[in-house]
Amino acid sequence: MTKKRVVLAYSGGLDTSVAVHWLGEKLDADVIALSVDVGQGGNPEALRSKALQSGAVDALVVDARSEMAEGFVAPAIRANGLYEGKYPLVSSLSRPVIVKHLVAAARRTGAEAVAHGCTGKGNDQVRFEVGTRALAPDLEILAPARIWGMTRQDCVVYAERNEIPVDATNEKIYSIDENLWGRAIECGQMEDPWEATPEDAYVLTRPTAREPTEIVIEFEHGLPVSIDGRPLALYELISEMTSVVGSYGWGRIDMVENRRVGIKSREAYECPAALAILLAHRDLEDLTLERDVAHEKLRLESRWAELVYDGMWFSPLKEALDAFVSSTQQHVTGEVRLRMVPGSAGRSEHGEPPVGSAALGSAAVAGRRSPVSLYEHDLATYGPGDAFRHDDAEGFVTLFGLGIATWAARQGGREIRGDRDGSRR
Repeated sequence: MTKKRVVLAYSGGLDTSVAVHWLGEKLDADVIALSVDVGQGGNPEALRSKALQSGAVDALVVDARSEMAEGFVAPAIRANGLYEGKYPLVSSLSRPVIVKHLVAAARRTGAEAVAHGCTGKGNDQVRFEVGTRALAPDLEILAPARIWGMTRQDCVVYAERNEIPVDATNEKIYSIDENLWGRAIECGQMEDPWEATPEDAYVLTRPTAREPTEIVIEFEHGLPVSIDGRPLALYELISEMTSVVGSYGWGRIDMVENRRVGIKSREAYECPAALAILLAHRDLEDLTLERDVAHEKLRLESRWAELVYDGMWFSPLKEALDAFVSSTQQHVTGEVRLRMVPGSAGRSEHGEPPVGSAALGSAAVAGRRSPVSLYEHDLATYGPGDAFRHDDAEGFVTLFGLGIATWAARQGGREIRGDRDGSRR
Protein backbone atom coordinates (compact mmCIF):
# COMPACT_ATOMS: atom_id res chain seq x y z
CA MET A 1 0.00 0.00 0.00
CA THR A 2 1.38 3.39 -0.99
CA LYS A 3 2.03 5.73 1.89
CA LYS A 4 0.28 9.07 2.03
CA ARG A 5 2.61 11.83 0.89
CA VAL A 6 2.36 15.05 2.90
CA VAL A 7 4.14 18.39 2.39
CA LEU A 8 4.65 20.03 5.77
CA ALA A 9 5.31 23.74 6.23
CA TYR A 10 8.49 23.36 8.26
CA SER A 11 10.07 26.14 10.31
CA GLY A 12 12.57 24.12 12.31
CA GLY A 13 10.85 25.10 15.55
CA LEU A 14 9.43 22.85 18.22
CA ASP A 15 5.95 22.24 16.79
CA THR A 16 6.94 21.49 13.20
CA SER A 17 9.92 19.35 14.21
CA VAL A 18 7.65 17.24 16.40
CA ALA A 19 5.04 17.21 13.59
CA VAL A 20 7.49 15.61 11.15
CA HIS A 21 8.07 12.65 13.45
CA TRP A 22 4.44 12.44 14.64
CA LEU A 23 2.98 12.33 11.11
CA GLY A 24 5.29 9.48 10.21
CA GLU A 25 4.66 7.62 13.46
CA LYS A 26 0.88 8.04 13.78
CA LEU A 27 -0.27 8.33 10.16
CA ASP A 28 2.49 6.31 8.50
CA ALA A 29 3.00 9.22 6.12
CA ASP A 30 5.98 10.17 4.01
CA VAL A 31 6.66 13.73 5.09
CA ILE A 32 8.34 16.25 2.80
CA ALA A 33 9.47 19.23 4.86
CA LEU A 34 9.21 22.56 3.06
CA SER A 35 11.06 25.54 4.55
CA VAL A 36 10.43 28.96 3.02
CA ASP A 37 13.02 31.64 3.75
CA VAL A 38 11.07 34.85 4.28
CA GLY A 39 13.97 36.61 5.96
CA GLN A 40 14.09 34.74 9.25
CA GLY A 41 17.80 34.04 8.88
CA GLY A 42 19.55 30.78 9.65
CA ASN A 43 21.49 28.24 7.66
CA PRO A 44 19.42 26.54 4.92
CA GLU A 45 21.58 23.41 4.94
CA ALA A 46 21.36 23.14 8.72
CA LEU A 47 17.58 23.52 8.50
CA ARG A 48 17.39 20.83 5.84
CA SER A 49 19.55 18.50 7.92
CA LYS A 50 17.38 19.13 10.98
CA ALA A 51 14.22 18.20 9.05
CA LEU A 52 15.78 14.96 7.84
CA GLN A 53 16.95 14.11 11.37
CA SER A 54 13.38 14.67 12.55
CA GLY A 55 12.14 12.02 10.12
CA ALA A 56 11.35 13.76 6.83
CA VAL A 57 11.87 11.73 3.65
CA ASP A 58 12.92 14.89 1.86
CA ALA A 59 13.51 18.52 2.80
CA LEU A 60 13.10 21.50 0.47
CA VAL A 61 14.29 25.04 1.14
CA VAL A 62 12.98 27.98 -0.93
CA ASP A 63 14.50 31.47 -0.86
CA ALA A 64 11.47 33.76 -0.98
CA ARG A 65 12.97 36.88 0.62
CA SER A 66 12.62 39.10 -2.43
CA GLU A 67 9.17 37.70 -3.17
CA MET A 68 8.11 38.40 0.41
CA ALA A 69 9.36 41.98 0.16
CA GLU A 70 8.06 42.89 -3.29
CA GLY A 71 4.82 40.92 -3.36
CA PHE A 72 3.62 41.02 0.24
CA VAL A 73 5.40 43.64 2.35
CA ALA A 74 5.15 46.29 -0.40
CA PRO A 75 1.32 46.25 -0.43
CA ALA A 76 1.35 46.44 3.38
CA ILE A 77 3.54 49.56 3.27
CA ARG A 78 1.22 51.25 0.79
CA ALA A 79 -1.80 50.28 2.92
CA ASN A 80 -0.13 51.34 6.20
CA GLY A 81 -1.02 47.86 7.39
CA LEU A 82 -1.37 47.84 11.19
CA TYR A 83 -3.78 45.42 12.84
CA GLU A 84 -5.69 47.15 15.62
CA GLY A 85 -3.57 50.21 14.92
CA LYS A 86 -0.44 48.59 16.39
CA TYR A 87 0.74 45.33 14.84
CA PRO A 88 2.40 45.53 11.39
CA LEU A 89 1.22 42.03 10.37
CA VAL A 90 4.60 40.32 10.67
CA SER A 91 3.43 36.69 10.65
CA SER A 92 0.24 37.49 8.74
CA LEU A 93 2.22 38.63 5.68
CA SER A 94 4.53 35.61 5.53
CA ARG A 95 1.81 32.96 5.65
CA PRO A 96 0.40 33.52 2.15
CA VAL A 97 3.97 33.38 0.79
CA ILE A 98 4.46 30.02 2.47
CA VAL A 99 1.04 28.79 1.32
CA LYS A 100 1.91 29.56 -2.33
CA HIS A 101 5.06 27.45 -2.11
CA LEU A 102 3.35 24.74 -0.07
CA VAL A 103 0.76 24.25 -2.79
CA ALA A 104 3.41 24.40 -5.53
CA ALA A 105 5.51 21.75 -3.74
CA ALA A 106 2.47 19.49 -3.33
CA ARG A 107 1.82 19.73 -7.06
CA ARG A 108 5.45 19.00 -7.96
CA THR A 109 5.79 16.01 -5.63
CA GLY A 110 2.34 14.51 -6.19
CA ALA A 111 1.35 14.92 -2.55
CA GLU A 112 -2.30 14.53 -1.65
CA ALA A 113 -2.06 16.57 1.50
CA VAL A 114 -0.34 19.55 3.09
CA ALA A 115 0.23 20.08 6.80
CA HIS A 116 1.16 22.79 9.27
CA GLY A 117 2.25 22.88 12.90
CA CYS A 118 -0.30 25.41 14.18
CA THR A 119 -2.36 24.86 17.29
CA GLY A 120 -6.14 25.09 17.52
CA LYS A 121 -6.14 28.44 19.27
CA GLY A 122 -3.83 30.38 16.96
CA ASN A 123 -4.37 32.59 13.94
CA ASP A 124 -1.92 30.80 11.68
CA GLN A 125 -4.12 27.71 11.27
CA VAL A 126 -6.71 30.01 9.68
CA ARG A 127 -4.16 31.67 7.41
CA PHE A 128 -2.66 28.37 6.21
CA GLU A 129 -5.95 26.61 5.66
CA VAL A 130 -8.01 29.42 4.14
CA GLY A 131 -5.09 30.29 1.86
CA THR A 132 -4.67 26.66 0.78
CA ARG A 133 -8.37 26.33 0.06
CA ALA A 134 -8.26 29.47 -2.07
CA LEU A 135 -5.40 28.11 -4.19
CA ALA A 136 -5.97 24.35 -4.09
CA PRO A 137 -9.33 23.30 -2.65
CA ASP A 138 -8.68 19.66 -3.58
CA LEU A 139 -5.73 19.23 -1.21
CA GLU A 140 -6.29 17.61 2.18
CA ILE A 141 -5.06 19.73 5.09
CA LEU A 142 -3.57 18.10 8.19
CA ALA A 143 -3.09 19.89 11.51
CA PRO A 144 -1.35 17.46 13.90
CA ALA A 145 -1.01 20.01 16.70
CA ARG A 146 -4.81 20.16 16.89
CA ILE A 147 -4.94 16.39 17.29
CA TRP A 148 -2.06 15.22 19.44
CA GLY A 149 -3.23 16.89 22.66
CA MET A 150 0.29 17.79 23.83
CA THR A 151 1.25 21.01 25.62
CA ARG A 152 4.45 22.77 24.62
CA GLN A 153 6.12 21.17 27.62
CA ASP A 154 4.85 17.76 26.43
CA CYS A 155 6.30 18.48 22.98
CA VAL A 156 9.71 19.19 24.52
CA VAL A 157 9.57 15.83 26.31
CA TYR A 158 8.38 14.09 23.10
CA ALA A 159 11.28 15.62 21.17
CA GLU A 160 13.80 14.53 23.78
CA ARG A 161 12.39 11.00 23.89
CA ASN A 162 12.50 10.63 20.10
CA GLU A 163 15.86 12.42 19.68
CA ILE A 164 14.31 15.21 17.64
CA PRO A 165 16.69 18.20 17.50
CA VAL A 166 14.95 21.30 18.93
CA ASP A 167 16.13 24.47 20.66
CA ALA A 168 13.17 24.92 23.02
CA THR A 169 13.43 23.79 26.63
CA ASN A 170 11.06 23.83 29.60
CA GLU A 171 13.16 26.65 31.05
CA LYS A 172 12.96 28.94 27.99
CA ILE A 173 9.73 28.17 26.28
CA TYR A 174 9.21 31.24 24.04
CA SER A 175 7.58 30.68 20.70
CA ILE A 176 9.36 32.82 18.10
CA ASP A 177 8.31 33.66 14.55
CA GLU A 178 10.60 35.90 12.52
CA ASN A 179 10.81 37.26 9.01
CA LEU A 180 12.25 40.31 7.28
CA TRP A 181 9.37 42.52 8.53
CA GLY A 182 9.88 41.73 12.21
CA ARG A 183 9.82 39.23 15.04
CA ALA A 184 6.91 37.82 17.09
CA ILE A 185 7.37 36.48 20.62
CA GLU A 186 4.87 34.64 22.79
CA CYS A 187 4.44 31.97 25.51
CA GLY A 188 6.36 31.49 28.74
CA GLN A 189 5.85 34.03 31.49
CA MET A 190 4.46 36.47 28.91
CA GLU A 191 1.16 34.60 29.03
CA ASP A 192 0.46 36.65 32.17
CA PRO A 193 -0.33 40.12 30.76
CA TRP A 194 0.77 41.71 34.06
CA GLU A 195 4.31 40.40 33.69
CA ALA A 196 6.87 42.43 31.76
CA THR A 197 8.33 40.85 28.66
CA PRO A 198 11.75 39.47 29.70
CA GLU A 199 14.60 41.47 28.22
CA ASP A 200 16.28 38.31 26.96
CA ALA A 201 13.34 37.75 24.61
CA TYR A 202 14.38 40.76 22.51
CA VAL A 203 17.01 40.45 19.79
CA LEU A 204 16.38 43.09 17.10
CA THR A 205 15.92 46.02 19.48
CA ARG A 206 18.78 45.72 21.93
CA PRO A 207 19.92 49.33 22.42
CA THR A 208 23.54 49.88 21.41
CA ALA A 209 23.47 53.33 19.74
CA ARG A 210 25.04 56.12 21.80
CA GLU A 211 24.48 59.22 19.67
CA PRO A 212 21.48 60.69 17.80
CA THR A 213 21.35 60.25 14.04
CA GLU A 214 19.13 61.12 11.09
CA ILE A 215 18.35 59.12 7.98
CA VAL A 216 16.45 60.14 4.86
CA ILE A 217 14.09 57.62 3.25
CA GLU A 218 13.08 58.30 -0.33
CA PHE A 219 9.74 56.99 -1.60
CA GLU A 220 8.50 56.50 -5.15
CA HIS A 221 4.80 55.81 -5.68
CA GLY A 222 4.37 54.79 -2.05
CA LEU A 223 7.39 52.49 -1.70
CA PRO A 224 10.79 53.20 -0.11
CA VAL A 225 13.59 53.05 -2.68
CA SER A 226 16.67 54.56 -1.01
CA ILE A 227 18.30 55.49 2.28
CA ASP A 228 20.39 58.67 2.36
CA GLY A 229 20.47 58.71 -1.43
CA ARG A 230 21.64 55.09 -1.80
CA PRO A 231 19.22 53.08 -3.97
CA LEU A 232 18.39 49.72 -2.39
CA ALA A 233 16.17 46.76 -3.21
CA LEU A 234 13.25 46.66 -0.81
CA TYR A 235 14.54 43.59 1.02
CA GLU A 236 17.95 45.22 1.51
CA LEU A 237 16.40 48.51 2.61
CA ILE A 238 14.27 46.76 5.25
CA SER A 239 17.30 44.84 6.51
CA GLU A 240 19.33 48.04 6.90
CA MET A 241 16.48 49.85 8.62
CA THR A 242 16.11 46.96 11.06
CA SER A 243 19.76 47.25 12.01
CA VAL A 244 19.88 51.06 12.29
CA VAL A 245 16.55 51.71 14.00
CA GLY A 246 16.74 48.63 16.19
CA SER A 247 20.07 49.77 17.62
CA TYR A 248 18.16 52.60 19.36
CA GLY A 249 15.93 50.11 21.17
CA TRP A 250 12.96 51.41 19.19
CA GLY A 251 10.34 49.28 17.50
CA ARG A 252 8.93 47.15 20.32
CA ILE A 253 5.23 46.39 20.67
CA ASP A 254 3.66 44.81 23.76
CA MET A 255 -0.05 44.32 23.28
CA VAL A 256 -3.11 42.24 24.02
CA GLU A 257 -4.63 41.49 20.64
CA ASN A 258 -7.93 40.00 19.52
CA ARG A 259 -7.29 36.77 17.69
CA ARG A 260 -9.52 35.58 14.86
CA VAL A 261 -10.54 32.51 16.91
CA GLY A 262 -12.19 34.70 19.55
CA ILE A 263 -9.62 34.88 22.35
CA LYS A 264 -7.38 37.66 23.56
CA SER A 265 -3.66 36.95 23.44
CA ARG A 266 -0.67 38.79 24.88
CA GLU A 267 1.97 39.29 22.21
CA ALA A 268 5.32 41.03 21.97
CA TYR A 269 6.80 42.14 18.67
CA GLU A 270 10.05 43.66 17.46
CA CYS A 271 9.46 45.62 14.26
CA PRO A 272 11.96 48.49 14.04
CA ALA A 273 12.06 48.66 10.24
CA ALA A 274 8.33 48.12 9.78
CA LEU A 275 7.28 50.79 12.27
CA ALA A 276 9.84 53.31 11.01
CA ILE A 277 8.93 52.83 7.34
CA LEU A 278 5.19 53.01 8.06
CA LEU A 279 5.74 56.13 10.16
CA ALA A 280 7.59 57.78 7.28
CA HIS A 281 5.12 56.58 4.64
CA ARG A 282 2.05 57.86 6.44
CA ASP A 283 3.76 61.21 7.02
CA LEU A 284 4.52 61.54 3.31
CA GLU A 285 0.89 60.73 2.52
CA ASP A 286 -0.14 63.65 4.76
CA LEU A 287 1.86 65.85 2.41
CA THR A 288 0.71 64.38 -0.91
CA LEU A 289 -2.81 62.94 -0.65
CA GLU A 290 -5.91 65.01 -1.30
CA ARG A 291 -8.06 65.40 1.83
CA ASP A 292 -10.99 63.13 0.91
CA VAL A 293 -8.69 60.44 -0.49
CA ALA A 294 -6.56 60.58 2.67
CA HIS A 295 -9.60 60.27 4.93
CA GLU A 296 -11.15 57.41 2.96
CA LYS A 297 -7.85 55.56 2.80
CA LEU A 298 -7.45 55.92 6.56
CA ARG A 299 -10.91 54.44 7.04
CA LEU A 300 -10.16 51.44 4.80
CA GLU A 301 -6.66 50.73 6.10
CA SER A 302 -7.96 49.04 9.24
CA ARG A 303 -10.22 46.80 7.12
CA TRP A 304 -7.31 45.87 4.86
CA ALA A 305 -5.18 44.96 7.89
CA GLU A 306 -8.02 42.96 9.41
CA LEU A 307 -8.45 40.93 6.22
CA VAL A 308 -4.75 40.11 6.06
CA TYR A 309 -4.63 39.29 9.77
CA ASP A 310 -7.62 36.96 9.33
CA GLY A 311 -5.93 35.02 6.52
CA MET A 312 -7.94 36.52 3.66
CA TRP A 313 -4.95 37.49 1.50
CA PHE A 314 -6.41 35.76 -1.56
CA SER A 315 -9.97 37.06 -1.05
CA PRO A 316 -11.87 39.20 -3.60
CA LEU A 317 -12.43 42.00 -1.07
CA LYS A 318 -8.73 42.26 -0.28
CA GLU A 319 -8.01 42.34 -4.02
CA ALA A 320 -10.50 45.17 -4.46
CA LEU A 321 -8.99 47.15 -1.59
CA ASP A 322 -5.54 46.61 -3.12
CA ALA A 323 -6.76 48.30 -6.29
CA PHE A 324 -8.00 51.30 -4.32
CA VAL A 325 -4.79 51.59 -2.29
CA SER A 326 -2.66 51.30 -5.42
CA SER A 327 -4.59 54.12 -7.07
CA THR A 328 -3.85 56.41 -4.11
CA GLN A 329 -0.10 55.95 -4.32
CA GLN A 330 0.59 57.57 -7.71
CA HIS A 331 1.83 60.80 -6.13
CA VAL A 332 3.21 59.46 -2.83
CA THR A 333 6.73 60.37 -3.89
CA GLY A 334 9.28 62.31 -1.90
CA GLU A 335 11.62 62.14 1.07
CA VAL A 336 11.09 61.81 4.81
CA ARG A 337 13.81 62.51 7.37
CA LEU A 338 13.73 60.38 10.51
CA ARG A 339 15.63 61.30 13.66
CA MET A 340 16.68 58.60 16.13
CA VAL A 341 17.72 59.47 19.68
CA PRO A 342 19.20 57.02 22.21
CA GLY A 343 17.65 56.34 25.62
CA SER A 344 16.60 59.45 27.54
CA ALA A 345 18.73 58.57 30.54
CA GLY A 346 21.86 59.19 28.50
CA ARG A 347 25.17 58.00 29.91
CA SER A 348 26.23 57.74 33.52
CA GLU A 349 29.04 59.89 34.85
CA HIS A 350 31.36 57.02 33.99
CA GLY A 351 30.17 56.90 30.37
CA GLU A 352 28.13 53.72 30.80
CA PRO A 353 24.98 53.29 28.67
CA PRO A 354 21.55 53.25 30.38
CA VAL A 355 19.85 49.97 31.17
CA GLY A 356 16.25 48.73 31.20
CA SER A 357 13.45 50.89 29.83
CA ALA A 358 15.64 53.99 30.13
CA ALA A 359 17.85 52.53 27.43
CA LEU A 360 15.05 52.54 24.85
CA GLY A 361 15.39 55.38 22.37
CA SER A 362 12.98 57.13 20.07
CA ALA A 363 12.33 57.67 16.39
CA ALA A 364 10.31 60.54 14.94
CA VAL A 365 9.78 62.37 11.68
CA ALA A 366 11.97 65.47 11.54
CA GLY A 367 11.09 66.66 8.03
CA ARG A 368 9.41 65.80 4.77
CA ARG A 369 9.36 67.10 1.18
CA SER A 370 7.91 66.11 -2.17
CA PRO A 371 8.05 67.43 -5.75
CA VAL A 372 4.27 66.93 -5.88
CA SER A 373 3.45 68.20 -2.39
CA LEU A 374 -0.01 69.64 -1.81
CA TYR A 375 1.39 71.85 0.92
CA GLU A 376 1.52 75.42 -0.42
CA HIS A 377 3.59 77.75 1.76
CA ASP A 378 1.92 80.88 0.38
CA LEU A 379 -1.47 79.51 1.40
CA ALA A 380 -0.38 78.15 4.80
CA THR A 381 1.79 81.00 6.08
CA TYR A 382 0.60 83.64 8.53
CA GLY A 383 3.57 85.81 7.66
CA PRO A 384 4.46 88.03 4.70
CA GLY A 385 3.50 86.56 1.34
CA ASP A 386 0.16 85.17 2.59
CA ALA A 387 -1.83 84.39 -0.59
CA PHE A 388 -4.92 82.97 1.14
CA ARG A 389 -8.07 84.92 0.20
CA HIS A 390 -9.44 85.70 3.66
CA ASP A 391 -12.49 87.50 2.25
CA ASP A 392 -13.70 84.20 0.79
CA ALA A 393 -13.87 82.62 4.23
CA GLU A 394 -17.02 84.41 5.40
CA GLY A 395 -19.17 83.06 2.58
CA PHE A 396 -17.65 79.60 2.89
CA VAL A 397 -18.33 79.38 6.62
CA THR A 398 -21.88 80.69 6.17
CA LEU A 399 -22.73 78.10 3.52
CA PHE A 400 -20.96 75.31 5.36
CA GLY A 401 -23.02 75.96 8.50
CA LEU A 402 -26.28 76.80 6.69
CA GLY A 403 -27.90 73.44 7.44
CA ILE A 404 -27.12 73.67 11.14
CA ALA A 405 -28.34 77.27 11.30
CA THR A 406 -31.63 76.29 9.60
CA TRP A 407 -32.14 73.36 11.96
CA ALA A 408 -31.46 75.54 15.01
CA ALA A 409 -33.92 78.19 13.83
CA ARG A 410 -36.77 75.86 12.81
CA GLN A 411 -36.52 72.86 15.15
CA GLY A 412 -34.78 74.33 18.15
CA GLY A 413 -31.07 74.22 18.85
CA ARG A 414 -29.39 72.54 21.78
CA GLU A 415 -29.87 75.54 24.09
CA ILE A 416 -33.65 75.74 23.41
CA ARG A 417 -34.18 72.01 23.88
CA GLY A 418 -32.23 72.23 27.12
CA ASP A 419 -34.68 74.87 28.37
CA ARG A 420 -37.68 72.71 27.48
CA ASP A 421 -36.57 69.53 29.25
CA GLY A 422 -35.26 71.37 32.30
CA SER A 423 -31.73 70.09 31.81
CA ARG A 424 -30.16 73.48 31.15
CA ARG A 425 -27.79 74.54 33.92
